[in-house]
Amino acid sequence: MISGVAGLFLLLLTLTPAMAGQGVYWKISDVDGHAGYLLGTMHSEDPRVLDLAEPFVDQLNACDTFAMEIVPNLPTMARLLDYMQLPQGQTLAGQIGEDRYAAVRQASAGYGIPEMQLRRMKPWAAMMTLSLPPPKSGLFLDFNLSLRASGAGLKVVGLETLEQQLSFLESMDLPAQIDLLDQALAEHGQVQDVHDHMVELYLEGDLVTLQDEAAKQMDTLEAETRDWFRSEGIVARNRRMADSALPLLAQGCVFIAVGALHLPGEQGLLALFREAGYVLEPMPSPFVRAALD
Repeated sequence: MISGVAGLFLLLLTLTPAMAGQGVYWKISDVDGHAGYLLGTMHSEDPRVLDLAEPFVDQLNACDTFAMEIVPNLPTMARLLDYMQLPQGQTLAGQIGEDRYAAVRQASAGYGIPEMQLRRMKPWAAMMTLSLPPPKSGLFLDFNLSLRASGAGLKVVGLETLEQQLSFLESMDLPAQIDLLDQALAEHGQVQDVHDHMVELYLEGDLVTLQDEAAKQMDTLEAETRDWFRSEGIVARNRRMADSALPLLAQGCVFIAVGALHLPGEQGLLALFREAGYVLEPMPSPFVRAALD
């Protein structure tokens, strides 16, 4: 079994049998014809997921609107850094204990985080940081797509506000945050291997396999934490993003890119769009390597 926490956040990253073997990229059609596309993304800057096939890029460029979870502009990123910090007078060590903080400081050595910033980081923010490999270029797939869309003249919009996206982490009680942080610390030595493994699975484009891996990872969490993660981090956000996307789909061609774990399941975006009357058709892989294979 691969690492529990790391793989989840790469795809944020229950399937119906009819979806078996189908991929992460879908065409969305309404009764009048074409309405847009839906791509399940992975939070990775691996060159293999950034090497996009020409037909896929043409489909992206042909749309009117690009919709993603949140738009990663400078004001939003500045607010994110603020959200990641504890209030003045509080410290991460005070929240998690000196011994655990020492382990966080050691594990975060390769991330370039100033000591003053680390000292005031919230437990969930430390957990998310350590759940991903240290960034190199910062050009993650979702950010890459937004730049391409903006350059092609598409309107780039968010399906959530930053506050909405972070609400399930912000409202998670401290023991649950520490549970996730402890797993991130325990698995930190594997984080690059987990990332590489998940990239391989992602490039294969099989939602069943991706969901099975995510289920195994969630099973390593405490039951209460696991239930909270599923209900607030996935299901509630699926509904919110669908509610934001449906009016856009009614207005023109929309390219939707969200974490792959938001697509499958009876309450995933594939099912929610179908319930709204749309037809979803699996498309060829958007990645050059997968197309060559």
